[in-house]
Amino acid sequence: MHLNLPDKLYYSIGEVAAAFEVNTSLIRFWEKEFKEINPRKNAKGDRRFSKEDIETLQLIYHLVKERGFTLEGAKIHLREHRQQTLNNYEIIRKLESIKAELLKIKNQL
Repeated sequence: MHLNLPDKLYYSIGEVAAAFEVNTSLIRFWEKEFKEINPRKNAKGDRRFSKEDIETLQLIYHLVKERGFTLEGAKIHLREHRQQTLNNYEIIRKLESIKAELLKIKNQL
């Protein structure tokens, strides 16, 4: 999944939810369920997600929404195989990016 997020230090929960095309309530729920997600909160309690939080959310999204893991299965998988999952996900993202670029070139021809 390719996210359309501007390059900045922190993202609001609305920006994150829009990028993943999910409700903000799902992002808040995943934040409670996965201790790996630690957004900063300001005095008002607004969440600010870092790039590391976004990467973790991408892994969770990939495991739960794309691969069909349960939340418990995703937690266990992240704990035990985080680096392997991260490497595999990076490869998948690069291949999807290449595919999108090739389709763009094909349409231009």
